Amino acid sequence: MSNAVATIRQDIYDTRDSFAAVLSEPGLSFEREAGFAVQTIQANDYMVKVAMGNRQSVVNAVTNIAAIGISLNPAKKQAYLVPRDGKICLDISYIGLMDLAMATGAIRWAQAELVLANDNFALQGMDRPPLHSFNPFAKDRGDVVGVYVVVKTSDGDYLTETMSADEVNAIRDRSSAWKAYQSKGKSCPWVTDWGEMAKKTCVKRAYKYWPKTEQLEQAIHHLNTEGNEGLAADGPQRDEGLGQRWVEQATKAESTERLAEVWQAGLADIKKARDMAAYSEFKAAVEKRGEALKQAEANTIEGEAQCES
Repeated sequence: MSNAVATIRQDIYDTRDSFAAVLSEPGLSFEREAGFAVQTIQANDYMVKVAMGNRQSVVNAVTNIAAIGISLNPAKKQAYLVPRDGKICLDISYIGLMDLAMATGAIRWAQAELVLANDNFALQGMDRPPLHSFNPFAKDRGDVVGVYVVVKTSDGDYLTETMSADEVNAIRDRSSAWKAYQSKGKSCPWVTDWGEMAKKTCVKRAYKYWPKTEQLEQAIHHLNTEGNEGLAADGPQRDEGLGQRWVEQATKAESTERLAEVWQAGLADIKKARDMAAYSEFKAAVEKRGEALKQAEANTIEGEAQCES
């Protein structure tokens, strides 16, 4: 086994140049990430066996760390190397996805939580955080009924995505890991860490409404393809022209009264779509047009006053 570990170790350290070539986060250290990768694989005989059976998968996983800009540091809980389908895969946690979104400026802050049957939970609209209260010391909060993720955008607004336990399990049922568990009894995160997987599933649905960044898109694509997590086509499709249509209406508003009407109508339409990108775009246009209209009205009043004098 020591010879096998030495071989895998060499494979990992041989990725130094390719790691540097695709590095998207300058703060990532190749030496540290390579060390974490070696520690993870050599700690488990089965991992070593899988790695030796598919050495290229180890190279790909380590290179993906650099391309996505995420760390294997156990203290950060962002990402892990796991054996799956005869290869070593990079698995990104829900914490890793949220950290990526914050690090790239897509959002300021994020939190994912499970909701249990005896909790009090209520949504408060599109741009306010939900109300979620419970007794953390209660011996029985009931079964998990759902999960949510709430984020604060760069504009200071909030966006909340919710999923019921049934919706989460429908996604779980499409994953290769769950299918392997059902057919062969192979343990998988959906069995050992359902709550963590539920949070990640909700984050992956919610991100579609966040401002887009290349690193986050790449991380989600990696999970949907290499991770076989079954979310590539999940969730509602975004109406790419929604925000622009309402921006045009706001720009054409000829009075503050008309602008207020456009704001209310546009807000209702965008809330239905739960499209935070469209909301941010529309809000900025309304604020800009509002300032212009107020200035124009102030100039008119000043001009009338001068004429009267």
